[in-house]
Amino acid sequence: MTTVWTVDAEHPAPGDLAEAARLLAAGNLVAFPTETVYGLGANALSMEAIDRLYAAKGRPRANPLIVHVADPESAQNLCDSWPDSAELLAQAFWPGPLTLVLPHGGKIHSGVTAGGDTVALRVPAHPVALALLRAAGIPVAAPSANPSGFISPTLPDHVLQGLGGKIAGLVSAGPCERGVESTVIDLSGSQPVLLRPGPLTPEEIAHVLGIPPEKLLISAATGMEGPEKSPGRMGRHYAPKAQVVCVASSGEAQSWCDRWTREGKRHVWLALEPGPGSILLPNTPPGALHSIYKTLHKIDRDGYNHVVAVLPPAEGRWLAFRDRLLRASLSQ
Repeated sequence: MTTVWTVDAEHPAPGDLAEAARLLAAGNLVAFPTETVYGLGANALSMEAIDRLYAAKGRPRANPLIVHVADPESAQNLCDSWPDSAELLAQAFWPGPLTLVLPHGGKIHSGVTAGGDTVALRVPAHPVALALLRAAGIPVAAPSANPSGFISPTLPDHVLQGLGGKIAGLVSAGPCERGVESTVIDLSGSQPVLLRPGPLTPEEIAHVLGIPPEKLLISAATGMEGPEKSPGRMGRHYAPKAQVVCVASSGEAQSWCDRWTREGKRHVWLALEPGPGSILLPNTPPGALHSIYKTLHKIDRDGYNHVVAVLPPAEGRWLAFRDRLLRASLSQ
């Protein structure tokens, strides 16, 4: 049975989180909201808790975890080095939807890092997440609170649909503001590298680092079986049960819809512009990102089994939305 604690999203009372924090520190799995998506929390210092997390999600052990902490000082304590670039980005974007990858020097168990020599760290901006981290007093490994490979949860009901009965508790505090996972920047080498696009654009990152946007290296997701430095880079990910087909033009999208109509298949056109039979998303990068996962959840719930989407341009402000569509469309 999964215990649900409903708390105020902006001003959680300390008593409302006491039991969740106690269970989390003791090695149990507790889902909680962040500004990006709901995370499934486990004590990052307990390998028993980490083993439970991988088992509950069905997550490949080669896929590393992001460790959430309450402040930059706690992040530095888990790193072997803290370069100037980390300080600049932490000051600009923490708390917030940014994950930094840095050498850990053995300060965190290899089970958290998929055996790699770097650790992914984030200070979330959600008041409930920060209050829970402070109350638990531990670093918390927290991937998205859903079965591995499927759509990330942005509402409490999404968590219960995927993991209800498999985890000890859920801190419920309404919808997530950003609606998509954090931007991940690798600072472990000689140059910063974007490992996973997210709410913060390459242009924003480059501006803080004082470099031209074209100088920020972008590493494409490999689709390999790992190990990786960051989540979200292995095979099919963020995917609904429905088949997702990504195309380059509305003409191609219409052709797929016509084909599925002839074949009698339930389908939908996930669109940024009005069109026949389409589900319309906001035509801005923040709006589209905020809506993508909750819309895919609804598509599955409504019984559609085929989805076509026209890819936005491969440019900074649309990279995260484009990435999530492409990851959802992979066959495995």
